[in-house]
Amino acid sequence: MTETCIQFPNVLLGEGAAIDDFVILGRAPKGAQPGSLELAIGPGAVLRSHSVLYAGSRIGARFQCGHGTLVREQCTIGDDCSIGSGTVLEFLVTLGDRVRIHSNCFIPEHSVLEDDCWIGPNVVITNAKFPQTPRTKELLAGVRICQGAKVGANCTLLPGVTIGRHALVGAGSVVTKDVPEGMVVAGNPARALCRASELRYPDTHEPVYPGA
Repeated sequence: MTETCIQFPNVLLGEGAAIDDFVILGRAPKGAQPGSLELAIGPGAVLRSHSVLYAGSRIGARFQCGHGTLVREQCTIGDDCSIGSGTVLEFLVTLGDRVRIHSNCFIPEHSVLEDDCWIGPNVVITNAKFPQTPRTKELLAGVRICQGAKVGANCTLLPGVTIGRHALVGAGSVVTKDVPEGMVVAGNPARALCRASELRYPDTHEPVYPGA
């Protein structure tokens, strides 16, 4: 911890953490008193400067975040996860183990990212089917990204869609409906192109994703 960090009460920080300047740990969400909610972070965390982690979340071992990352309350994050600079996790987000989220992504409440997901930079996930109405909160629909799925840079995922296991979403796509397991999709709206298992390296022609 440096002198410029702020650590509120009730923060459980695992051994071996490396924390940069101006990190805030355990900030109370609206309506809660400082220290009334626990923030638990596993061992080996690397928290880079200007990141803010709210109270009321549980984070596993070897967590890493880039500069200026925001993790709101009631999030659950597994082991060996990494979140890039400028990315925002709203509250009630669940990450499995070994999830990698690149920089400048927006992950809203009720999103679920299962083990081994990969999210490229500038991905925006949405959850409001009817924004700015009296029933917006009531009708929020979180996105589920299943185990091993990958979402390319600059994609937008619409509320409530499910990206199947080991599916691949091409960069810049707008996903408006569920993507089946192992499928490659791209475009606006995203359409199926092939199976991920059919992709081959151009030089060796070996499968890129043999387990997909």
